[in-house]
Amino acid sequence: MSRVGWCLDPVFGEHDAGAGHPERPERLEAVRRGLRDGGLEKDLVRLAPRAATPEELLRVHTAAHVDRLAAAAGRHVRFDPDTPAGPRSHAAALAAAGAVADAVERVLDGSLDRAFCAVRPPGHHATPDRAMGFCLLNNVAIGAAAALARGLKRVAVVDFDVHHGNGTQEAFWQDPRVLFVSSHQFPYYPGTGALDEVGEGDGRGFTVNLPMPAGQADGEYRRAYREIVEPIGRAFDPELVLVSAGFDAHRNDPLGGMGMTAAGFAELMDVCLAVASGSAKGRLVAVLEGGYDADGIADSTAAVVGRMLGRPFSAIDAATRPAFGPLLDTYRTTHSRYWPVLK
Repeated sequence: MSRVGWCLDPVFGEHDAGAGHPERPERLEAVRRGLRDGGLEKDLVRLAPRAATPEELLRVHTAAHVDRLAAAAGRHVRFDPDTPAGPRSHAAALAAAGAVADAVERVLDGSLDRAFCAVRPPGHHATPDRAMGFCLLNNVAIGAAAALARGLKRVAVVDFDVHHGNGTQEAFWQDPRVLFVSSHQFPYYPGTGALDEVGEGDGRGFTVNLPMPAGQADGEYRRAYREIVEPIGRAFDPELVLVSAGFDAHRNDPLGGMGMTAAGFAELMDVCLAVASGSAKGRLVAVLEGGYDADGIADSTAAVVGRMLGRPFSAIDAATRPAFGPLLDTYRTTHSRYWPVLK
């Protein structure tokens, strides 16, 4: 059985987005319930978070952004209409980013095979110079940058949150060392992630967006990941895989418009593990992003972490809508320019 670490700490519950905000501490209680009810907790290695260092933050974020967040410590502030913070939010954000960087270090050092970081605030909307979309620091990007600083040449980031990971895309837009793949509802917040957004300069082709209309379910996601994500990921052959594990594509999520189930998320994790099966030698770190239905979070966490541990999961309904075939063809046409494996 794989050695899988997990990080869930009271400090993450101290991030206060305010009454009624969907990004609430109870999300972490749902994660814990999913692991406990799924009988997984006993097989996981508990990790304590640490604060990210200034050096780790500045590999991704501007000094002005880091300073702006630090100045908000101890106060109630609102970075944009969706992104408030409370007196302890800065400490929670530092711990979230540090937890991911630490998990990356442990996996690369060989003390763990994989890790699941149940952190908040989430991170994939945070750009190098801006907090937005509930996110203060880009946890996954900081983890990827930590891996690059260790000397890795190829890191893959797979983002299956219902929203496009615009901040992660921007962080590595011109960097061919990072393959960024995002499947997301489109058009939808934050408005980025169109099919023709493929990176620039040396990074052209290393951003792979799979924009999907609302209503897609397990079968459509399975085809997109098996027929597009897995071939590209295997061709890239990363030395480490990071996963932005947002569960707001779940069919019961109040913010998303997709039809995924827990079994579907297990299928997506299977693809991520397949991508990690080459030079990465199975090394993978998953990081909680969105997901706002408590039962959906619990069931999906259990499914994903169960697959990370090597446990079986129930088969999905693989049926797809007739219109999805032509959409897959557009994915192939666009991305085969950079990834001939799709031809």
